[in-house]
Amino acid sequence: MTSFKALLAVVFIFATVFQSCLVHGNFHSDTYFNWGATHSSIFGNGDDLNLMLDNVSGSGVQSRKLYLFGSIEMLIKLVNSAGTLSSTGDYHDEIDFEFLGNSSGDPYTVHTNIFIQGKGNREQQFILWFDPTADFHNYTIHWNPDAVVWYVDSIPIRVYRNYKSEGIDFPDQQGMQVYSSLWNGDNWATRGGLVKIDWSCAPFKAGLRKFNARACEWNGPDSISRCAYPNQANWWTSPVYKQLNADQLAQLEWVRDNYMGYNYCTDYWRFNSQMAPECSKPQY
Repeated sequence: MTSFKALLAVVFIFATVFQSCLVHGNFHSDTYFNWGATHSSIFGNGDDLNLMLDNVSGSGVQSRKLYLFGSIEMLIKLVNSAGTLSSTGDYHDEIDFEFLGNSSGDPYTVHTNIFIQGKGNREQQFILWFDPTADFHNYTIHWNPDAVVWYVDSIPIRVYRNYKSEGIDFPDQQGMQVYSSLWNGDNWATRGGLVKIDWSCAPFKAGLRKFNARACEWNGPDSISRCAYPNQANWWTSPVYKQLNADQLAQLEWVRDNYMGYNYCTDYWRFNSQMAPECSKPQY
């Protein structure tokens, strides 16, 4: 069947505003096509968007605004796809949700990563416990001054905690935009490039629904302190979001015990036993 990689990215960049604001997204008003517009469509009063890939082009969309802290979530029905939070430039920040497809009937791999000041190599991968092409599922990145948490259908699958006070990098200095794209990644994404796209099955469509940025709008360097200030408007700073609760911890352990396929913190050969400093710290 098909194999391709779709990229959903949330990118953070700088600006300046003087009040907190929660943003509820609509594809019509809050995003625009950054490439392959003829391969995409928005419908359902702006709540739904289809990205398309054929042997001519893929397609992509990005948010008009930038955000610092909060939750970025979307319902996605995959063919094969991915997701990322990222910023631009040589010292960009990026938080990834990428979905790597495979042969028909094989499970999908969720590839997560986080770049801070241009440095990545923090990959963790998971096998999805359901068929993401059969229906829409919720994919959320929750990001606050304490941690980044990746969720699938409200189940946490990964946590990256803030140990900046101990000299470990954390993404809290740049705003990000949201990017979503569908493109051919069969040179590496599907079993390391072994599985190729069957173009006779094209066009391929990925469905996006109910993009929701419940986040602090970035408007410049002043946003660094404003979006992190603990008050009611900045709901993500509430103590309840500083740590996963007992039920969430049980869900996280279940995923990691049963569906985790790769963890950079245990890849001693790749890093010649020179492991990233956060690997020695508790993340949840």
